[in-house]
Amino acid sequence: QVQLVESGGGLVQAGGSLRLSCAASGRTFSSNTVGWFRQAPGKEREAVASVNRSGGITYYTDSVKGRFTISRDNEKNTVYLQMNSLKLEDTAVYYCAVRTAYHGTGRGAYEYAYWGQGTQVTVSS
Repeated sequence: QVQLVESGGGLVQAGGSLRLSCAASGRTFSSNTVGWFRQAPGKEREAVASVNRSGGITYYTDSVKGRFTISRDNEKNTVYLQMNSLKLEDTAVYYCAVRTAYHGTGRGAYEYAYWGQGTQVTVSS
């Protein structure tokens, strides 16, 4: 079992920055890919970024490339999402999740079995 707790969300002006943290308990965390997803009102949950267990392989959805950086510290059982140059369209609830599926692209929510409760990110003009 893995328990995930996100933090770091909040209200920020467009162009600003936030750093989200995902703290985990359970040994599965360090052995698995961890992803950040987001869901805006009326929209489907989408994969934002992911990082493999070593931290050496990352994925970013096109809309955040060059602005967001995912990283992990396995000794601290924590994954981070540094978000810079935030835009209005980044407003959403952000979730971290641990991937347990062995097949798939790594971008499907169904590939992730453990989820945090989410943290709200609101970008204002």
